Amino acid sequence: MAPAVDAQSFYDRRQSQQTVLVSPEGDILDYIPESGEVAISRDRMGRTVLVDRYGNLVATEIPAESYYPPRDRGRNRDLPGVYDPYQDDAPAQRGFGDEVTTASIPDIEPVEPGNDELPQDMPYGGPDLPPPDDMAPAKVVTPDIPVKTNLSRLEITALQVFLDREGVSPGVIDGKMGQNVNKAIVAWQQITGETLDPNNAEDILERLRMTGGMALKSYTITAGDAAGPYVASIPEDYAHKAQLPAMAYTSTAEMLAERFHMDEDYLRELNPGVDFTIPGTIIKVTDPGEVKTGSVARIVADKGLKQVLAYSEDGSLLAAYPASIGSADTPSPSGTVTIERIALNPGYTYNPKVNFQQGNNTKILQIPPGPNGPVGTVWLALSKPTYGIHGTPEPSKIGRTQSHGCIRLTNWDATELAKMVKAGVTVEFID
Repeated sequence: MAPAVDAQSFYDRRQSQQTVLVSPEGDILDYIPESGEVAISRDRMGRTVLVDRYGNLVATEIPAESYYPPRDRGRNRDLPGVYDPYQDDAPAQRGFGDEVTTASIPDIEPVEPGNDELPQDMPYGGPDLPPPDDMAPAKVVTPDIPVKTNLSRLEITALQVFLDREGVSPGVIDGKMGQNVNKAIVAWQQITGETLDPNNAEDILERLRMTGGMALKSYTITAGDAAGPYVASIPEDYAHKAQLPAMAYTSTAEMLAERFHMDEDYLRELNPGVDFTIPGTIIKVTDPGEVKTGSVARIVADKGLKQVLAYSEDGSLLAAYPASIGSADTPSPSGTVTIERIALNPGYTYNPKVNFQQGNNTKILQIPPGPNGPVGTVWLALSKPTYGIHGTPEPSKIGRTQSHGCIRLTNWDATELAKMVKAGVTVEFID
């Protein structure tokens, strides 16, 4: 146990570093622990934590600017020891490393479901295109794989987890059959030369045992998970996004769902009534296994199939990911381009003269990095200016929507791909 912390010195340090103490329930601690009551330690993420004599978490120290969303501006001016980063009326001009300016509309706006209940993006504001008068249905190419309609949710989950472990992403794991699962099966068969019967649950379970165990596992929520930092919500307006300290997750559940490649609603279904903010809570999550490794020499972006295929130097298929790739109204590039730059956790530069106009915003805006940012956690810049391969704040819509020029993947798939490529790798767009 670390030595007991002196309360007043800790209070002074909080003032100088502009931090706050957050309880395991996510509330600001409304008192300063007295000397001898707590000990100071570090959690797995390297943050300062206060624990009592029995080892129970009392509070986690986090930056004040990470705790207060814009809607709380000015409410904490008189709170002792807390600096409100939004107390000034004029926001400071901020810059972020690896800024991104893209020609694509990163935010997906759903419309009424069409064929196969697959929504598509609102195709307005592409690089040089005005809003169309009407929208054509998204083109969907369905691999010829039979789908057994009476599979249980858990059986489908097992299939999705197996495919994910094999490096052929089914997108979010949600216990539902669909185009993304079918495409992953086809890719797996191409990689292995084997045939996978999605109707054979026993075979799938046996394959799971051979690749790391069952599809679901228990996970204990840590103090670091509960502490965040999180933001209260992600606003739609880009001017409001630009004022946030980070495009962070909005809840522990959202963060955990993405960590385990899950649809957030499905995570909650598997854990009914669970409060995800309480450290020590044991929950059920999927076990997608280790990330795919290797060296990608060539990428194919199949617009019709809505899938990114990654090939190794010898020409064999290495990995496959469902994607949202362009549309007829806001097309992706044609032919072959190359990856020019790889940025992890990039900021986003909104420029209406280059991109599109969002709402009433006519000025350049710097949107901070984070998983809920317009391009998610990864930006692979292509040799065609303003186009790239990137993540998304809405993983459940990948492969079920059209994009506005760029290639959009889930954050975890984009990160996995980014670690297998380097500048100069070719990206071929095919119809």
